[in-house]
Amino acid sequence: MPPAPETVEVEFIAPRHLAGGGDPAWITIPLHRACGWRHGDDPLLPCVLLSSPDQKALLRLEPEPDGQGWTLHHAAEPDRPAWYATFGALTPVELIAAVTDALTDPAATAITPSDPYEPLQEGGWSPASADNGLVSPDGTAYVQRLGSVEEPGAYFFTAALGRERPVWQARFGAHTPARLVAAFTAALADPKPVLRMDSGRSFPTRDPNVVSCRTTDVLAVYVAGALEERVHSLAARHATPPTSPSPSRQPPAKNSRSR
Repeated sequence: MPPAPETVEVEFIAPRHLAGGGDPAWITIPLHRACGWRHGDDPLLPCVLLSSPDQKALLRLEPEPDGQGWTLHHAAEPDRPAWYATFGALTPVELIAAVTDALTDPAATAITPSDPYEPLQEGGWSPASADNGLVSPDGTAYVQRLGSVEEPGAYFFTAALGRERPVWQARFGAHTPARLVAAFTAALADPKPVLRMDSGRSFPTRDPNVVSCRTTDVLAVYVAGALEERVHSLAARHATPPTSPSPSRQPPAKNSRSR
């Protein structure tokens, strides 16, 4: 008899905003291989820097477990001032990837900007007590829009386990395109669990009253192929195929987290 297919133990965690950061490669490798973003080769830098082909956007990943590990800066354009977005180290990579996927979508100019609050409201988020905000049904996530109706400001997102235990924060500057913030909120409101391996290093809580964690065995080939499928799916949006993997140009392994 042929040997049984190899399996690995994974966890499916919900709500996804409390699943931990995951593997940064879910973001960095598709940006490089499918979208043509370049990164530096300085082995002395403890961070990853990726720049867009037009040099207008810069994504920085730093090994700061308690800070804003991800920073995205975009230069000013004729119709928009410079803008930024930052994400805490424990922000799930699926949420950040929704933003970078929307940013690199070649068909984005044909997309009508949407209300970033709409996906949350459809997902059962309710108005907060003040500050033009919304809170998740379980009370563990919150968003606030600064400014006023006449002069809207930045978006602030917080995932927390009680008032004294913030897990991560994300911030979008006032001039960030609404479609990118809406991509983030759509991913945040998605009820589907996310997959994690070795989540003990970054899983914020195992309290069954707060999160649902289902452990199961999955074919190893499926887990190994998920990132490659993502690269090819994103590359299909462009006219050129993805570049071949190059070990010397992968993000430094010491910044990696399990997904």
